[in-house]
Amino acid sequence: MSRLEQPSLFQVPVNPSEVARKLSWASAIEHCAELAGYSLDKQSSSEIGMDKARWSRIKAGQEGIKPEQLEAFMDACGNDAPLLWLMHRRGWDLNSMRKRETETERALRLAEQRIAELERDKRVLAEAIRGTV
Repeated sequence: MSRLEQPSLFQVPVNPSEVARKLSWASAIEHCAELAGYSLDKQSSSEIGMDKARWSRIKAGQEGIKPEQLEAFMDACGNDAPLLWLMHRRGWDLNSMRKRETETERALRLAEQRIAELERDKRVLAEAIRGTV
């Protein structure tokens, strides 16, 4: 399985103002790879499933990426910089956008809220028993 086929185990933070400063689609793609710690030399490009010649054509604007390939590329790099660049170009405010919460994230958030409520209730009861309320 190539690096491109394996989703990143981490999400690399993307600075919206940095993305907005990129002047082209190719520079957004390059920024995505750089955020993941890749430079666009032969070794790095092959690790993410693209040969150096293809990178060169993408950078020159002579070749594009199919949506499925772009999604796999962003997964491998652990960030959505090209998507955010496109959203910025289409007039979206990158600072007000947020990702949807997954079911797992939602369950975790609710569990953490419940734990906080139970800890607060326990503290109140302990204070009442000690007579410090």
